[in-house]
Amino acid sequence: MGKPGIDFPGLGTGLAILRDGKILLYRRLKAPEAGFWSIVGGKVDHMEPAARAAIREAEEESGLSIGRTEYLCTEEVIVEADRQHWISLIYVCRDFSGEPRLMEPDKLSDFGWFGRSELPQQLSAFAKATIAHLSEDDFR
Repeated sequence: MGKPGIDFPGLGTGLAILRDGKILLYRRLKAPEAGFWSIVGGKVDHMEPAARAAIREAEEESGLSIGRTEYLCTEEVIVEADRQHWISLIYVCRDFSGEPRLMEPDKLSDFGWFGRSELPQQLSAFAKATIAHLSEDDFR
């Protein structure tokens, strides 16, 4: 049948988690874009609503309890270097509890809260697209 994102375009989802004018980013260990900083997210499972997948992935990766989310944008990313093609529905969340942790150290190595003026150099394509859709007010 093949693998999503590799043998055919994959359907993914991501969540921009915001707090005190900063966005939560994690450094990826695996393709696509290993070594780059990105929002939490992953693959949408069959018969799983994308918004629910965004919450599931965020909770699995960060350890946070996610509350209300809002749709932000849809992005298509083709990473030639990794031969991957993803279309992702991106959501934003300001309603969560807990403190982020490294829950999947085999997939993610570091995390941090970043303001617009202090973003890491190596941002994933999805992180760049997400940040471009956020308003200046999101970073105040």
